[in-house]
Amino acid sequence: MITIPRSVRIFIGKNPIDMRKSIDGLMSVVQEELRQDAYSGHLFVFLSRRADRVKILAWDKGGFVLLYKRLERGQFKLPHIGQDTMAVEIDSTQLAMLLDGIEFGRVRRPAHWEPPSQADRPACRPMDKPI
Repeated sequence: MITIPRSVRIFIGKNPIDMRKSIDGLMSVVQEELRQDAYSGHLFVFLSRRADRVKILAWDKGGFVLLYKRLERGQFKLPHIGQDTMAVEIDSTQLAMLLDGIEFGRVRRPAHWEPPSQADRPACRPMDKPI
């Protein structure tokens, strides 16, 4: 399990990638096709034509990191990506599901709890008696 900070964004490219591409080739795709900064520290996910292989490119402290996974059975399931979009952003939970071969587009998430807005919170009253 890899912990990914919330500040790191995760992008999945729409087009299949030739898995022979190395770091430089993937970096070129990030900058030219996805129009993103390859040095940002964000994760860029690419699938093979058969969707049984995935590469993840990221910049980390003076060098690129390249992760590669091949499924022995089955395929990675991409989320829906519109015709005019080159990449879609996902979160770390969705990335974990993707890497496990789970079609996360079919998984329903519960609504996240958020604290009430400032206007809806009860006002703080001063204490009647000192402690």
